[in-house]
Amino acid sequence: AVVVHVVASGAGFVEDLDESFKENRKDDIWLVDFYAPWCGHCKKLEPVWNEVGIEMKNMGSPVKVGKMDATSFSSIASEFGVRGYPTIKLLKGDLAYNYRGPRTKDDIIEFANRVAGPLIRPLPSQHMFEHVQKRHRVLFVYVGGESPLKEKYIEVASELIVYTYFFSASEDVLPEYVTLPELPAVVVFKDGTYFVYDEYEDGDLSSWINRERFQGYLNVDGFTLYELGDTGKLVAIAVIDDKNSSVEHTRLKSIIQEVARDYRDHFHRDFQFGHMDGNDYINSLLMDDLTIPTIVVLNTSNQQYFLPDRHIKNTEDMVQFINNILDGTAEAQGGDGLLQRIKRIIYDAKSTVVSVFKSSPLLGCFLFGLPLGVISIMCYGICTADTDGGVEEHEAVKKENGDRELTDEGSEEEQEEEKNGKYTELSDGELKQKDIMEKKKD
Repeated sequence: AVVVHVVASGAGFVEDLDESFKENRKDDIWLVDFYAPWCGHCKKLEPVWNEVGIEMKNMGSPVKVGKMDATSFSSIASEFGVRGYPTIKLLKGDLAYNYRGPRTKDDIIEFANRVAGPLIRPLPSQHMFEHVQKRHRVLFVYVGGESPLKEKYIEVASELIVYTYFFSASEDVLPEYVTLPELPAVVVFKDGTYFVYDEYEDGDLSSWINRERFQGYLNVDGFTLYELGDTGKLVAIAVIDDKNSSVEHTRLKSIIQEVARDYRDHFHRDFQFGHMDGNDYINSLLMDDLTIPTIVVLNTSNQQYFLPDRHIKNTEDMVQFINNILDGTAEAQGGDGLLQRIKRIIYDAKSTVVSVFKSSPLLGCFLFGLPLGVISIMCYGICTADTDGGVEEHEAVKKENGDRELTDEGSEEEQEEEKNGKYTELSDGELKQKDIMEKKKD
């Protein structure tokens, strides 16, 4: 009863939007869930969305929370670029920001507060800088006055604020250990240290920020791995069981952590490091059964992956493995070629069938057995109909030919009768002629 009451109360803080929303939306900042009534993921999100509405209202946020049936108002949904359900967007003036994070209350609220606030947040004091640094694991800061770099920084922030915060500060606000080669500068603080953007070594500012918005070492899940695909980096993962405290599981995780920390300057432009709990997701990704613990390097841009050709005993072995990948001597597996795509289709179909039968054998028999049975009956009927039709057609042709022969020539009895008839007529004529001749003679 309490749960039902909470959900019902939460629904009161989420507005149902209709066609009028298109005209009035620019008056406020909106966080909108575009959903479809039949969508299972949308139904799963609904209680979370109600909690988001309650929390945003209680904290006095200027962001209004709403939801729209995208199937009933398809023209509005199409205008906002909605192509899947559910789609979460924050609408701010003429801009629409897509939410691509985990569908949890805290993550959605964090996204809304970040995007709804100022694009660049000033840090006026060291105390404020320390406070913000404790709250954020990755912190981007522009240092300096007006410049072309600042204009570029603002442009990149407008694009990537959906992922991270952007700040600005003067040089005296930064910690004493920070040394900048020149001003203005863009600095990222993470992993207990800082790194300065270098246009000549790091390339485009947007690409650099997109690469650096993650910590050097991560607990990787399916969503994080998808996000890492945008960085263009290879992902080196220790696939382990977090509940298993054996030496081998702990050792591989430590090796990856050491390489991420001690060899950052060598590999950070090309590699992201982390560990993944369990091999279920990685097995589905590679279409293979990996025995854990193990190490795998993924290229998310083309679905290739690399496995060590020998046992990784220490950090030096891992560094050698990475160098082999970089110089092209390590064998790449997988990929996105035609054969791999066909293999993916077969694998996904097989996985779907197996999962259905495991979860509900009766449902699996109904879903897959009934269509196969119907198709079998149809095929049998078609084949049988063709065979019988052929025999009947042959008999009909034979009968027709027989009738035609009887019509044209008659039966043997009719021919005999016709012959006898002709014989009788001729005999009678001869008799009459004979009688006439006898009369003349007389």
